[in-house]
Amino acid sequence: MPGSVAEFITLLDLEQLSTDEFLAVGADPQSGMLQRVFGGQVLAQALTAGYRTVAPDRVAHSLGAYFLRAGLFGVPITYQVERTRDGGSFSTRRVQASQQGKPIFSMVASFHVDEQGLDHSDVMPEDVPAPEQCPPLSEVLGARGGRAAEAWQSEWGVIETRFASDTSGLEPGTSRDAEMKVWIRASSPLPEAGWVHQAMLAYASDLTLLAVSTVPHPVEFAGPKMQVASVNHSMWFHRPVRADEWLLYDQVSPSASSGLGFSFGRMFAGNRLAASCAQEGLIRLLR
Repeated sequence: MPGSVAEFITLLDLEQLSTDEFLAVGADPQSGMLQRVFGGQVLAQALTAGYRTVAPDRVAHSLGAYFLRAGLFGVPITYQVERTRDGGSFSTRRVQASQQGKPIFSMVASFHVDEQGLDHSDVMPEDVPAPEQCPPLSEVLGARGGRAAEAWQSEWGVIETRFASDTSGLEPGTSRDAEMKVWIRASSPLPEAGWVHQAMLAYASDLTLLAVSTVPHPVEFAGPKMQVASVNHSMWFHRPVRADEWLLYDQVSPSASSGLGFSFGRMFAGNRLAASCAQEGLIRLLR
C-alpha cells in the first residue's frame, strides 16, 4: 500500500495500451499484513480507467464492484473498459481488471453531467470530537491487536486516520454496537483534478469498512485466526469534496452471518454528506 500521496498518484498513472485498455505500472509495494493487492487500490485504479474514457464534463456518481480473485503482488494489472452507453447526460462504463489472463475484479460505474436540482442532505452526527482531539487509528489498533502502531502507520501512510468513536471499549468484543467513526484525509495535498479526489475517497472507503462488522465480537480483525477479504463494494459520490481535508467516515454494520460481514459507511465534509458506501466481505474464523 502506498506510503505517501506521491506514491498514490503514481499508482493512478495508468499506461494506455489501446483506446480502452490500460496497465497499472505504478509501484505496488507489498504490505507486511496483506497477502494480496489492497482492494481500495484496485477500486481507485478502475475508477481512473473509467474516467480516461468519458467526456471531461462527466463526473462519477456511483459504482458497484465485485472482487473476484485475490490480486497478486508484483504482477501487472490490466484494466479493460467497455463503453456500455453514452447518453445526453449519463455515461456508463464496465471495467474489468485482470492478472495473468484471469479476471480479478469487475466494476460498473456511472458518470453524470453536473446539473441543478433538488438538494438535501443528512447532517453529520453530533458530539463527535474534532480530529485534533482524536488518537491516530494506528495507535488504537496497536493497543487492540498484536501489531505495533508503527506497523499500521506504515500500511496506511497515504491516509491520515483518527479514531473518533468511544475509546472505552477498545478490547475485542467489549462493544455491543457494530459501529465506528473515523476522521480521514490524504496525508498531504492532492492535485486539483476532481477525479483524483474521488479516487482517493474510493481508496479510503475500503480501509476500515469491513472491520466494523467484527467490532462486537471477541476477535482481532485481520489477525492470525481470521481470513478477511472484500467481496463486493458499492459507492455513491453525492457532492464534490476535497479528499485532502478532514472527512468524517461514519460506519455501521447491520449484520454478520455465514462468514460474511455487511457494512454501510457515510462520508461527511462539513455538515454535508459527501459520499456513501456499502460493502460485504469475508470474515471467516480459522481453526
